[in-house]
Amino acid sequence: MIEIKNISKTFHQKKQSFKALDDVSLQVEQGDIVGIIGFSGAGKSTLIRTVNLLEKPDEGQIIINNKDFTTLTSKQLAKERKKIGMIFQHFNLLSSRTVFDNIALPLELDHIPSTEIKKKVNELLNIVGLEDKANEYPKSLSGGQKQRVAIARALANDPYLLLCDEATSALDPATTQSILQLLRDINQRLGITILLITHEMDVIKAICKHVAVIDKGKLLTKGTLSEIISDRENPIIKQFINSGIMTIPQEFNKKLQKEPHEGLFPLIEIELNEHISVEKLLSKIYDEYKIPYKLLKADVEYLGDSNFGKLLLQLQGETEDNQKAIYYFNQNNIQNTVKGYA
Repeated sequence: MIEIKNISKTFHQKKQSFKALDDVSLQVEQGDIVGIIGFSGAGKSTLIRTVNLLEKPDEGQIIINNKDFTTLTSKQLAKERKKIGMIFQHFNLLSSRTVFDNIALPLELDHIPSTEIKKKVNELLNIVGLEDKANEYPKSLSGGQKQRVAIARALANDPYLLLCDEATSALDPATTQSILQLLRDINQRLGITILLITHEMDVIKAICKHVAVIDKGKLLTKGTLSEIISDRENPIIKQFINSGIMTIPQEFNKKLQKEPHEGLFPLIEIELNEHISVEKLLSKIYDEYKIPYKLLKADVEYLGDSNFGKLLLQLQGETEDNQKAIYYFNQNNIQNTVKGYA
């Protein structure tokens, strides 16, 4: 439905030039939720603003529903933009208007009859869970409630696409989750395609079906959430995913030896991937190789049918059996590191 083709954008300030986007291409299917993740200054905001041509690219095409937006006249573009909702980090509500009137604004500008506006706004208030706040002003609302008003306003013209520009970065974690749940419900209930940008991996994990990673104006990689998280070789992705070393419990750390000795057992840090579950891995060790083990730590996250994370195990079998298990890990591309012996 959306095809971003070879988009480039350079900003010129005094005698300096900055290339915000460099030959970026991305496809978004109808009904999908796609996250664009990158650090500050990576080009995320510029990219999402080119989709509805709030930022006109220097090169490339934005094709939506078989229309090349870069070739439209101002009048044609204004018409198309009405069907693309946009949600910003700082809500952009009018303080002088009530919740009802803020949501009604796009409809008023379109000269929709007041009876239709009232019906539509009440429907939207119901969708975002603010029926009891219709006559209140933004100053009396929490951050999460303000963002719900902004979402309702973005839905006023029945858009087929919702652009979210760091829509949750000004919110606390609990409120962020409620807003993400609302966006997921809107996607499922109304079939609206969502394209969002963020610098938070937790946002991507919570809502996105597909992910694109951008850095220094270039699109580094794109794919399903599982594919992106599995790509541990990419240095940018590594920084977004919690891949730090698991700390060893103090009682083991005190007596940990670097070299194997008789009576000591290896402590192994194992990095899980989508190809093997925790249950299958532990079953392999205990049921097939008959190796007793102690699970010292687990940091596991489930994404759909896949799990990711790390385990810290002490294999307590015979030396030869322990080596067989390590050989199995290596043969099956299960990253593992012997942290020492205790």
